[in-house]
Amino acid sequence: MKVLNIQSVLRIIGFLLLIEALFMLIATFVSIGYQENFWPLLFACITTSTVGGISILFCPDKQPLGKREGYLIVASIWVVFSLFGMIPYYVGNYIPSFTDAFFETISGFTASGASTIADVEALPNGILFWRTLCQWVGGMGIIILSLAIIPMVSDGSMSLLAAEITGPTKEKVHAKVTQTAKAIWGLYVTLSLIQALCLWLADMEPFDAICHAFSTISTGGLSTKNNGLMYWDSATIDYIVTFFMFLGGVNFSLMYLFIKGQFGKLLKNEEFWWYTGMIICFAVIIMLNLLYLHPEIDVVSSIRYAIFNMTSIISSTGFSHVDYTQWSPLIWSIMLFCMLLGGCSGSTSGGIKIVRIVLLLKNTYHEFKRLIHPNAVIPVRFNGHVVNTQIINNVLAFIFLYVIVMGISVIIFTATGLGFDEALGTTFAALTNVGLSMGEIGTGDYSTLTDVAKWYMSFLMLVGRLELFTVLIVLTPAFWKK
Repeated sequence: MKVLNIQSVLRIIGFLLLIEALFMLIATFVSIGYQENFWPLLFACITTSTVGGISILFCPDKQPLGKREGYLIVASIWVVFSLFGMIPYYVGNYIPSFTDAFFETISGFTASGASTIADVEALPNGILFWRTLCQWVGGMGIIILSLAIIPMVSDGSMSLLAAEITGPTKEKVHAKVTQTAKAIWGLYVTLSLIQALCLWLADMEPFDAICHAFSTISTGGLSTKNNGLMYWDSATIDYIVTFFMFLGGVNFSLMYLFIKGQFGKLLKNEEFWWYTGMIICFAVIIMLNLLYLHPEIDVVSSIRYAIFNMTSIISSTGFSHVDYTQWSPLIWSIMLFCMLLGGCSGSTSGGIKIVRIVLLLKNTYHEFKRLIHPNAVIPVRFNGHVVNTQIINNVLAFIFLYVIVMGISVIIFTATGLGFDEALGTTFAALTNVGLSMGEIGTGDYSTLTDVAKWYMSFLMLVGRLELFTVLIVLTPAFWKK
């Protein structure tokens, strides 16, 4: 095995830091437009671009990237982006704690929606814009963005794409990886603009409409208001957000092919129909439960609450206009289960991903048949095709590792002083990138956690966003050996 090419890694990270600096500059202009103190954002922009430039200047190596370099870049860039992205919060004294500032930033980039800020409305608009912009950039993926706009990283693009995109299978809409990245990001931007326009027409202020579009399509869930979408209490806004949360949980490659006229790619996709069917089935159960136990809620409102919250949870967005933990245990048990499920592979959602659950169910069912007919060859099929044994093994290993990490995390959080409910909810919130928890933390305010719990939760959010293997493989000794 060849030596790890650190120079190429640092060079790519330098280019990515220039992209982050560009987004900081946009947030700076927003702050200037609102006549606010823009110096924290400008300082962060200058610092980030300077470090990025130095990294490129002193690391001229342009050798192609291998798999190890790809994994290292993807695993480290989220931490690097968060360290520089937290500068406006920390320098501007908006979040005076280093731990809280880092937590807030990595929660944004991983599109988790967990927060330590009690009064977000006290923040200036430039900072609020940066807060939701972090979600938007991280939602679709920092690496995919770089592949779309920086041709010089294309030599190792397949390694980067394989480490970045969620799910056991990768969809390509073009022969070239860079063209695939451009197509997906083009769709992402278009959907964001359409949602912002719809929210504006639904009587949101333009600034709030843009920020909530960023939070929705990225399935991040951060808001510009303390009460979130409850601030507007608008059925129209809820339905708009619900529709785009649903899209955020769909495979973007399949959506792009659908728009290009290849309707069968999406409409014949098993994962898409499992995703849609689960939302409908669980929403009906929640609606009936609300009507039975909460007679004060009318039929129309129960339908609205059920569909909104079900879509928010399974897509890992984490928006909530009601505290679902105050509903019956049946409802929040369903919510916890759907946190684990997540949306479709290749989407911006978190969780295990429905395709893995479907493959696990099919393989388990076929195992019974193999016991009855030991000499028969009974392959697992998905979307009409035989699934490679390597993929099945990957799914089994992933789910096993997911359960192990969850169990260890619950123990760690209880050791920091959380009760079992809060520890379990916090583990779910971080690892699935939903942000909503249980107990006293149910609304997503994690300011009461200890610093140790916040740092570990930050690690879990990163692990969940990159789906375990990408981060954990970098922590193994074998990764660093020649």
